Amino acid sequence: MQINFGSRSVSCKIVYYGPGLSGKTTNIQKIHEQMPSPRKGELTSIKTEGDRTLFFDFMSLDLGKIGGMETRFQIYTVPGQVYYNATRKLVLQGADGIVFVADSGPECMAANVESWRNLKDNLAERGLEITDLPVVIQWNKRDLAGAISTDEMNATINDIDAPTFEAVATEGPGVLETLKSVCGIVCRQLNERQAKMASASKASPPAPVAPAATPASAETMRFVSRRRSTTQTTQKKKGTSTVGPTHAQAPVPPKTHPRTPVRPVHATRKRSRSWWSKMFVALGIIAAVLGIAAALYGIGLW
Repeated sequence: MQINFGSRSVSCKIVYYGPGLSGKTTNIQKIHEQMPSPRKGELTSIKTEGDRTLFFDFMSLDLGKIGGMETRFQIYTVPGQVYYNATRKLVLQGADGIVFVADSGPECMAANVESWRNLKDNLAERGLEITDLPVVIQWNKRDLAGAISTDEMNATINDIDAPTFEAVATEGPGVLETLKSVCGIVCRQLNERQAKMASASKASPPAPVAPAATPASAETMRFVSRRRSTTQTTQKKKGTSTVGPTHAQAPVPPKTHPRTPVRPVHATRKRSRSWWSKMFVALGIIAAVLGIAAALYGIGLW
């Protein structure tokens, strides 16, 4: 599957597989004839003597939508001859759906079984099981005389219980029904896959949200406003003009004046008592000195 977001389109690959001359190329030619011109591309076919398709047939069809995007189906066929197995593997790469075309002729049962087994082997080399892809089986050439019964063919080949259709590719019955079936299964599986991816993305935990910034306080806002008005006034005095406040420097918080701490009341009272005691001691010393001086004067020594 290829997705083009520019044109909002999805390209899906459908591969027609089966033994040589089983009707793979005839299916594509009939589809190309019956589809309207605006909804089909150019049909390319390379023919050889041994088999009508050496590499692949290819055409594009616009059918349905996947996730709201236009869907384009690219239809290929593989060469039926066994010795072109390398080309079969190349065409199978990137297949979104497979239509196995079996020949209803009684002599072709062995070729049908061998081609079915070869399909499983080529898918296994890519790490896939045949049940990993949408597969539709077409019992072609139902108009042949002595055609093998569909019950016998179904029991011999269809071991995965795939949807089956009877067809006469040269006339057209069953051709479009087979194509619509495989395209519908492909679209349904792709839409289911997209829905699972969408639900998984919704279920995933949301991304962590960054913590909100701390709101500025009223005091900070007043300070910033006062700082800006002061800056603008200073610029006007200097003769300069500015469109708005400058943010070159971070605002400096206002200066605060230290205040003298208030002393407790009991400390003040204690200081007062100490001052008075010192005063009394000084007065006592003065009185003692005066008394000694008077005594010395009285005895004639002063």
